[in-house]
Amino acid sequence: MKRTLIQNAVIVNGKPRKGSVVIEDERIIEILDEGKEPTTLCDIIINAEGCYLLPGVIDTHVHFREPGLTHKADIFSESQAAAAGGVTSVMDMPNTNPQTTTLQAFNDKMKLFAEESLINYACYFGATNDNYTQFDDLDVNHTCGIKLFMGSSTGNMLVDKAESLRRIFQGTTLPIAAHCESQSIIQANTEKYLKEFSRKEDKEVLDLPLQYHPLIRSEEACFESSALAAELANKANARLHLLHVSTAKELSLLNNKKEARDKNITAEACVSHLLFTDNDYEQYGTRIKCNPAIKTVADRDALRDAVNKDLIDVISTDHAPHLLSEKEGGALKAMSGMPMIQFSLVSMLQLVDEGIFTIEKVIDKMCHTPAELFDVEQRGFIRKNYYADLVLVRPNSPWTVTPDCILSKCGWSPLEGKTFNWKVERTFVNGHTVYSSEKGIDTSYHGKELFFS
Repeated sequence: MKRTLIQNAVIVNGKPRKGSVVIEDERIIEILDEGKEPTTLCDIIINAEGCYLLPGVIDTHVHFREPGLTHKADIFSESQAAAAGGVTSVMDMPNTNPQTTTLQAFNDKMKLFAEESLINYACYFGATNDNYTQFDDLDVNHTCGIKLFMGSSTGNMLVDKAESLRRIFQGTTLPIAAHCESQSIIQANTEKYLKEFSRKEDKEVLDLPLQYHPLIRSEEACFESSALAAELANKANARLHLLHVSTAKELSLLNNKKEARDKNITAEACVSHLLFTDNDYEQYGTRIKCNPAIKTVADRDALRDAVNKDLIDVISTDHAPHLLSEKEGGALKAMSGMPMIQFSLVSMLQLVDEGIFTIEKVIDKMCHTPAELFDVEQRGFIRKNYYADLVLVRPNSPWTVTPDCILSKCGWSPLEGKTFNWKVERTFVNGHTVYSSEKGIDTSYHGKELFFS
């Protein structure tokens, strides 16, 4: 039995306050106000003076690429990047190879995570046009949700049949996490701009400049699909979770009830859509190409405002590594997605310094509400008897993202050259130090499967 005392930190679990936390093996056993001594002897004492102690981030939207796409990333590499960024739990998406659209593929992927992940994990079950009959066989205590592509993305999982969509929304009590972009609008926009650009160039073209990306994957494409998903969810009384909302218009589909559990439609904003705008394509190029596309300053600012007003419920990453060679091309040929998990927390804390969010709001959207929305058992908060998933971060400690510090297997980040004022000093997963700024990653540890109560 090992006890660890983290003392003199500013604890952020609601309103920040100075205090200490005692961990016994995997769990928190005491939370002490400033000046209070633990009631038990501790084997390890960590002086966290000047640091903030946060719950570990729960990233509800990642693509760790395994099985089948491990030239880009794998569970082992991306869980290291997550731990270095203060992320202690992830929920992985099903568009791998094979796709996680059968019970066998789901169970096989969960075994891979158990063998390779340094952090806690869960997996989505992917919906197709005809596999909704398998939903009843899923163990709801071991499945975070159903992933529904109502717009094509990596892989071939587009659900586009009206009857299939109706049966999916009627067929489960699990959250339905939906990627919403109208494929018919995207296709029409693609044909329109290819014709216009071909006339302009006086020759047939097969790709378009990157600035066409948000015009092809437009506000209309996002809103029409999200509105359809909301209509289906309301008719079926289903739990819809709109992934990576990217437009101000989509916010009209949401309400700001304070508790996410009181909503049947919830929404996610991704770090990339909270940081970047279409003005940034010139600087970053295809490194910030993602689906849905990065859009206007007005859209980004509306998303930030929606976070503060609780229209947006969670902040995630849609962490989606590709090789840089796969990011070559323009609006049509360059692959969409970027690795963000290692720098997501510090990016949001930077927005705290800029006065965009409070630190309480960031922790609510990255830790508390993900746990509540998905019914994650005993995680997401700094509470007695909860698992000790914790992050120590130090403000006023400038450092710059350089290639040598990137742990994602793809080896790059759109944030290279960015200087952050917050530094992750230590990440605890189930009470175990998986990352420290002094010693790096402890690759001997394995995280636990998330349980949904």
